[in-house]
Amino acid sequence: MKDPARNDTRARIWSLPATYTQPTYTEAVDTLCRDMGIQSLTARLLVNRGYRTTAEARLFLDNDERMWHDPRLMADMDAAVERTLRAVQMRERIVIYGDYDVDGVTSVTSLYLYLKGLGAQVSCYIPNRIGEGYGMSEAAVDKLAARGATLIITVDTGITANREIAYASSIGMDTVVTDHHECHGDLPPAVAVVNPHRPDCSYPFKELAGVGVVFKFICACEEIRASLTPAEALATTSARFMDLVAIGTIADVMPIGDENRFIVSRGLSMLEHTDRPGLVALLDAISGGGHVKNAANLSGSNVKKPRRRVNSGLVGFGIAPRINAAGRIAHAMQAVDLLLADSAEQASILAEALCEINTHRQVEENRIAEQAYAMIDEYLAKAERTGTPPPRVIVLEDDGWMQGVVGIVASRITEKYGLPSILISFEGAMDGEESEYDLGKGSGRSIKGLNLVEALADSRELLARFGGHELAAGLTVRRKDIPAFRKRINEYASALLTEEMTAVRYEADCVCEAHELTMEQAEELERLEPFGVGNPTPTLILKDAVIHRVIPLGGGRHTKLTVYKDGQLLQTIWFGMSPSKLPAVAGDTVDLLFQLNINDYQGVRSLQLILQDLRISERLEHDRKREDLRLAEVLEGSPITHGEGLVPDREEIASVFTVLRSDARMGNMTVSERSLLERVNRAPAASIGRVKLRLILRILTEMGVCRVEDPTEGYYAFEVNFEAPKTTIDASPLMQNLRLQLAAGEA
Repeated sequence: MKDPARNDTRARIWSLPATYTQPTYTEAVDTLCRDMGIQSLTARLLVNRGYRTTAEARLFLDNDERMWHDPRLMADMDAAVERTLRAVQMRERIVIYGDYDVDGVTSVTSLYLYLKGLGAQVSCYIPNRIGEGYGMSEAAVDKLAARGATLIITVDTGITANREIAYASSIGMDTVVTDHHECHGDLPPAVAVVNPHRPDCSYPFKELAGVGVVFKFICACEEIRASLTPAEALATTSARFMDLVAIGTIADVMPIGDENRFIVSRGLSMLEHTDRPGLVALLDAISGGGHVKNAANLSGSNVKKPRRRVNSGLVGFGIAPRINAAGRIAHAMQAVDLLLADSAEQASILAEALCEINTHRQVEENRIAEQAYAMIDEYLAKAERTGTPPPRVIVLEDDGWMQGVVGIVASRITEKYGLPSILISFEGAMDGEESEYDLGKGSGRSIKGLNLVEALADSRELLARFGGHELAAGLTVRRKDIPAFRKRINEYASALLTEEMTAVRYEADCVCEAHELTMEQAEELERLEPFGVGNPTPTLILKDAVIHRVIPLGGGRHTKLTVYKDGQLLQTIWFGMSPSKLPAVAGDTVDLLFQLNINDYQGVRSLQLILQDLRISERLEHDRKREDLRLAEVLEGSPITHGEGLVPDREEIASVFTVLRSDARMGNMTVSERSLLERVNRAPAASIGRVKLRLILRILTEMGVCRVEDPTEGYYAFEVNFEAPKTTIDASPLMQNLRLQLAAGEA
């Protein structure tokens, strides 16, 4: 079904887990219900997410220290700890070298606080995104050497800095690498390389964030320094750092499974009661529209606790963007300074500054997005005019786009159009006049099925530099090579992309029944939190619900629906969907894709369904296809039985004409099929279905009293001939044929 609320006409696919078709599925669900005392819907969710046995499900729901792995299982961990603790003991100057995103900022902050607590001579260094770019550089190494540093510890970076680390070694500086990015080629020549993605690393969980690896490093230091067990080291360090580790893990969109589930759960709990001045101030500023409301009471015994529950959403959409904004358009050390703040006054100033920077980032993001959308619309219009194929990869460039923001805009473009996109900025790349040799820096996002790094590799001779991951990558390209690059990457993508790959996809967890949607069930689903990548908020499907009422909210920006299913009235809300664009009307039978939610408003808790999508029910669509087929058969002369009720009488034809004539007199020349059926069937004995209605409209057209076009997306366009002479239904050849077909069917 084409969804009029969207800006594209992509197919919309709802998919369910393959576990539904496995023969042992029902048995696994029944076992979890019996052994754990949970409801069937919860059990189905757990089985669909891979927790098929009672032991697996219980470990997942308990989410305790049993999920923790000994950090010393990581390759090179002991060597990294030994070199670091020796530097602390010998009072060497240590520099923590980090990335400028949230993962990097929380990594730098955590390790700095830990080493400072040991009495180390330690400082932080994060490169400037615009002037220095990502990762280590020889120029930065020279700066640090001039300051007397003898040990660099990288966090959330360094795994590909082979040349820079070799250079540091050549001038007398050791490097310990802690990172979580994929390893490509030889490992850097560091004293130690701690990265679970090392090919020779047997650590059981590979999906830690950079700050997760740093926290493992801190725990290992405590194990060795204080002769503790892994559990004891975890206990002594988690209360100091787990909030920061959770923020970095959520912000870096790491899978919320295994250790990450434990990290995020523990960290979010800490955040709700944090007394870290920087975080308290930032939470207060978020709830206060960018302003800290009670700076004097943010620390000490009168800490102002955040009123909102701190969950993954608040971190991902509230805390993380503000920390990230510093590295995108200012300097990431401002965010580090906030997290290191030890007074309420200092924290409030820094928190408000980050909010201002984030507001500036939002303005820039929207400005670039509007320009990009206009460029895409123009490009698509030109393709349509000239008959050339539309792009399969959107490649745009501009001299004034901020480098730190183009990646976010690329994400928006890919989400909006369902296509890979690359935005290239020449900000700061020109020295005076524009030159064909100017180097632009780009950021790209892709869709599942098209590996962006492999696509860039196909154009490697046109690029000065590129790298990244399957769905996100960066590149550097000369201005003169952009047209050829655009052509080349589009040719590459055209050979791979299918309509299914560019469709809007919704991954549902399971189909449910109306009687399962209860407050008790919603509360039980909260046991699956925290939600995120790898453990998303459960998405459910309810089939064949009837829309009862459509209510606009927020000035028509949102829609509230009440629906009936199996005698149960359910409240739903669809954010961002205007009632005027709703792909259904009251009375329609629909399938709902939604998340079960508890609305807590002024102390009153109620159940609501947060809609993600809606479509005319599969059963109704099947019925309509069957009716369309029967209509075609009747028009071709197929016999008709009396029981089908397809041959209209004079009163039924007159009732349809009366409705059309009434609308025409009021200037309405279109009518929905759904509305027309509802109005002509208001009489107690009326019985006009879709097939009979369409036959009646053809009869009226043949009679010359009106002209009705075939329906388009459920709407009829019509004209009424008010000057038509009096006539009868016998004037319609179709009416005469229908009587003959009825006689043949009854013979």
